[in-house]
Amino acid sequence: MFRRPPLLSVLFFAALALPATATAGPLVADAPDCSAGAASKVFLPWADPADYVLLPGGAAESGKGWSLTSGASVIQGSNPFAVTSATHRKALRLAPGATATSATACVGIEHPTLRFFTASGFATGAVQVEVLFEDAAGDVQSIVVGGAIGAGWSPTVPMPIVANLLPLLPGEHTPVRFRFTSTGSDAITIDDVYVDPWMRG
Repeated sequence: MFRRPPLLSVLFFAALALPATATAGPLVADAPDCSAGAASKVFLPWADPADYVLLPGGAAESGKGWSLTSGASVIQGSNPFAVTSATHRKALRLAPGATATSATACVGIEHPTLRFFTASGFATGAVQVEVLFEDAAGDVQSIVVGGAIGAGWSPTVPMPIVANLLPLLPGEHTPVRFRFTSTGSDAITIDDVYVDPWMRG
């Protein structure tokens, strides 16, 4: 299992300082059922033995649940590894400056990392990943949790979902969204977005 980065410890103590009561905001109102999805070792071929759960809409087959800015779209051409399904044929393409924001997902202490696949026709394609979450006042905040540089299809490194230490829902869960921003000079494609349910029994 991957070691948690020091930033998680910082947020843990920040979470302890939050007010005893919290104000619900738009992500809490839009939160889905927090029951765990089916987990599998999708990144085992890349020496990652952790179990992962597919983010709602993470396979990008229909684009449903994603908020896309100009220059982001669903395209033909899924990653070739077929970790989610051999029948999948689509992915999300982000032109330079474009963003794709996921639907609200439920994460908790047991979901510490995010991982997905990227590709770009050039090494100058890049993506930045932010987690959007609510503070105790119900305001939506964001934290950059990682990024990737495109080339041929490959998995990203695990990225810590640092907002998962700020529980706002029953069962020590937090509603979040993930925003992917194309930061390079060329387009980049993302596909099969997964979260790692750490400490799953």
